Amino acid sequence: MARTEYYDDPHAPEPNSLVVAASAVVTDDEGRILLQRRRDNGLWALPGGGMEMGDSLPGTAVREVKEETGLEVEITGLVGTYTDPRHVIAYSDGEVRRQFNACFTARITGGSPTVSEESTELRFVKPSELKALPMHHTQRLRLQHFLERRSAPYLG
Repeated sequence: MARTEYYDDPHAPEPNSLVVAASAVVTDDEGRILLQRRRDNGLWALPGGGMEMGDSLPGTAVREVKEETGLEVEITGLVGTYTDPRHVIAYSDGEVRRQFNACFTARITGGSPTVSEESTELRFVKPSELKALPMHHTQRLRLQHFLERRSAPYLG
């Protein structure tokens, strides 16, 4: 299924759903950040996805990291909440969503990196290499907030 992301675009389709989601900034012992190249749009992104009825928000991040990367993680903190109504995501099946995302920090506790059906590549990236990767603005914002080592989570 194809995915198109819009940001502050007057031509974006009108949302027809609101999805609660979680993502995670997973780092390794060298301080590199785990990213996946999404199969649906070819852009690099943090692992994450929609909350299911039996999930907590941190549990959603843990589950999504495992499903999308093969890695088991433990949540260590909160980067922030991301609810900007100017961000719209349209899928080829007709869903057009606004997304409420809580972005967490996490450390690896097990597993091994494995590409999922949702991605074409996984990579641990040095912070200095992030600017060279094609990525949506909303992903860059989460990474920027993480790298700023804020004393309090971003609330937006």
